[in-house]
Amino acid sequence: MRGSRQKMPAYCPPFTSPSARIMPKQKTHKGTKKRFRLTAKGKAKHRQSGTSHLAARMSHKRKRNLRGTCVTNDTNSKIIREALAGNSY
Repeated sequence: MRGSRQKMPAYCPPFTSPSARIMPKQKTHKGTKKRFRLTAKGKAKHRQSGTSHLAARMSHKRKRNLRGTCVTNDTNSKIIREALAGNSY
């Protein structure tokens, strides 16, 4: 019987437990995870830009002020929190 196939039902619902009916979890955005950390109150800390190279032309005061970390504003913190999906070091 060439060309014949078994007929499958149009829709066959799989067995699902009540816990399996939840929507899938959101994945962590890995680029965000590498660049930000959340504080205890949910703010996002980050390293300031402009410190990796070409720093010889900067004044010492400017380089000194770019050291350490700073906190983003509330709008960006909310977006970063969603992208991290609860995974922060």
